[in-house]
Amino acid sequence: MSDSASAVPTRVSFVTALHFWLKLGFISFGGPAGQIAIMHQELVERRRWISERRFLHALNYCMVLPGPEAQQLAIYIGWLLHRHWGGIVAGVLFVLPSLFILIALSWLYIAYGEQPLVAGLFYGIKPAVTAIVLQAAHRIGSRALQNNWLWSIAAAAFVAIFALEVPFPLIVLGAALAGFVGGRLAPQYFAVGGGHAGQQRDYGPALIDDDTPPPAHARFHLSRLIILLLVGGLLWLLPMALLCALFGWQGTLTQMAWFFTKAALLTFGGAYAVLPYVYQGAVGHYGWLTPTQMIDGLALGETTPGPLIMVVAFVGFVGAYVQPVFGPESAFVGGALAAALVTWFTFLPSFLFILAGGPLVESTHNELKFTAPLTGITAAVVGVIVNLALFFAWHVLWPQGWSGSFEWPAALIALLAALALLLFKRGVIEVLAGAALLGLLAQTLR
Repeated sequence: MSDSASAVPTRVSFVTALHFWLKLGFISFGGPAGQIAIMHQELVERRRWISERRFLHALNYCMVLPGPEAQQLAIYIGWLLHRHWGGIVAGVLFVLPSLFILIALSWLYIAYGEQPLVAGLFYGIKPAVTAIVLQAAHRIGSRALQNNWLWSIAAAAFVAIFALEVPFPLIVLGAALAGFVGGRLAPQYFAVGGGHAGQQRDYGPALIDDDTPPPAHARFHLSRLIILLLVGGLLWLLPMALLCALFGWQGTLTQMAWFFTKAALLTFGGAYAVLPYVYQGAVGHYGWLTPTQMIDGLALGETTPGPLIMVVAFVGFVGAYVQPVFGPESAFVGGALAAALVTWFTFLPSFLFILAGGPLVESTHNELKFTAPLTGITAAVVGVIVNLALFFAWHVLWPQGWSGSFEWPAALIALLAALALLLFKRGVIEVLAGAALLGLLAQTLR
């Protein structure tokens, strides 16, 4: 190891961190797996702001939380480095670029989505999205499922959600219990990294290293927790009260705010696990958009930076645009406002979970009794993501249901996309572009 690699990095200034978080907001493509990989490469390997063990411990905590784990991980590391404002800046910049981009793309989709050119492009993109979700399961599983115990938890989670339709919160609780028991019976298999923590690479000393004590602001204080909860409660209550006063409880914007608050609090496992819940509510219950529009929205989310759960901005925009809350002449304004509102209510809990729970996590990063349940939950999420891949495959390959025809061109595009991602290791944007062209070709030849 060279002298530069063995030297402890110097303190990171707030401005330096701000520049990195802003850059990350524009380059964080590839869904949660790709975003976590980018942060690992930049923060653990290259800059060495945090050690791999501390990075994985924070990631395991974010995986157990409802909400987007990649954005929560950014908040966590920003908070460790620069207190509460560091976490807030990291979390906001992680989603802000994608919000503006998705508002623009959502409008273009509504305005021109029925055009043959656009329809053909989306015909190819949708099966590629199915392959991307499958790749996410493979990437997370290859890191998390390091032994038969964890494989068993993943398989049980898949059966529970696919065949038995067990609610995801119950799956999380079951996986946590399995991890807790497994940590007692076979602790070597439930350490951070699934029993392979010793195989983690050494990138040299980190600014926040394995044995670095938590900074003063990362230690638990009851008064600080109470203040955080009060501020967070007001940041939720005030806009919700204003929506109720202006539009009533049954108003579209009010119901969107309430639904995405529940989505933020009641769904676990990151974007790929929350999407079936969003689909069920936004498509099945409220009818804000159609199943095809939901998959198209996910395709747009895959092609933009930021957390994949930003598809909620697409859902909000389409729902308020198609059923204009301010009248047809102001449909865009209503859609843009709805996109911003659902983003606010979806991501607000993530900041509270990290800023309030971070001190507890920092005090447990070497205690297996706390990390083993999180390892079990990480394994269960893999099974849930496989279920989501099958869910999308069914809607893409049999768009009219089992009684309809099988879409052979879409199946071929999905297979080629999967080979490109898994075998030839091509990038997500590259695969989506190629799939879009194949979809246009297939629609032209029909």
